[in-house]
Amino acid sequence: MAQKVITLISSDLSGAEGAAEYSFALDGVEYAIDLTAKEKDELDKALARFIEAGRKVGARGRKAAKSASGTSAAEVRAWGKENGYSVPDRGRIPAEVREAFEATN
Repeated sequence: MAQKVITLISSDLSGAEGAAEYSFALDGVEYAIDLTAKEKDELDKALARFIEAGRKVGARGRKAAKSASGTSAAEVRAWGKENGYSVPDRGRIPAEVREAFEATN
């Protein structure tokens, strides 16, 4: 027997079904709210003049973390692969690889 699970999202304002999640930020605080299409239009219209006068602030990128020795994981991975070690593209670098890298550098 097959089952089908349906998730209905209702508006946080009116309780009406068929809503979707939208997010916005104010004073450094991010908010998420579930709104119907009509409610989203109302929000867009209410904020339109402020959005037009404002400016976009881009998302801040994250820099790769470096170890205490100042070496990034990408450098250790590249060294490991060049020296015949099995190194995953993501996740934890095996201790054997990191120790061998530190011993030779």
